[in-house]
Amino acid sequence: MNVREKYNQITLKLIERGLTITTMESCTSGQIASLITDTEGSSAVMKGAFVTYSNEAKIKQGVPKEIIEKYGVYSEETAVSMAKEARKAYDADIAIGVTGTMGNVDPANNDSVPGTVFFAISTAKDIYIKRFEVAPKENRLEYKLAVCDVIADCLLNLLKDI
Repeated sequence: MNVREKYNQITLKLIERGLTITTMESCTSGQIASLITDTEGSSAVMKGAFVTYSNEAKIKQGVPKEIIEKYGVYSEETAVSMAKEARKAYDADIAIGVTGTMGNVDPANNDSVPGTVFFAISTAKDIYIKRFEVAPKENRLEYKLAVCDVIADCLLNLLKDI
């Protein structure tokens, strides 16, 4: 099943269960929110989303500057904070926070390791955290879709338990 089909399934399951979702995305630049809203009826579940590409944007949306300074913008701690702050901002059942470096080193952040991605999924009961590596891709869209695919698999598993 391709990534678009996975997000169609995710969105339909969210609609069926009456669950809402939001995202705070950095390296995926809103691609997850876009994939969710590709499905008819998604307005019933997508509360809104943040694209926080810069450190400043993350901080403006509630990620404590101290977390970024202590652990780095590319860290589990930042991804968790992104997910928690997005969930709180939109009062959503599920929130995803994702941060990472795609093809090139980020000159603004010394913790940048190309291909390393961190994401967190926050629910009322728990926070699921994952760090993974993305193999080199031809272009930025391929990187984003690869990251979205890993997150989709996690979401599909999570929705079995909710």
